[in-house]
Amino acid sequence: MDWIPIVLVTFKALVLGIGMFYAIKWHYDKGKKGEATDMRAVLRASGKVVGIFALLLLVLGIVTYVVVSQVGLEMSY
Repeated sequence: MDWIPIVLVTFKALVLGIGMFYAIKWHYDKGKKGEATDMRAVLRASGKVVGIFALLLLVLGIVTYVVVSQVGLEMSY
């Protein structure tokens, strides 16, 4: 029973390592093809991602507050 975590963690590290290698290789090869992306488009897309993340974080905070208030948990420090 003690060998199961060792085998599973080793397998997970191996699979993630191989996945990262091929992801980096794919991006490197794609960049070498000369497909230059427009910097404005990249900034616009990253701004959208940050905005969506902030909105989702705000919604999660509000939902958490409402649920905690409804259940009657103590929220003071």
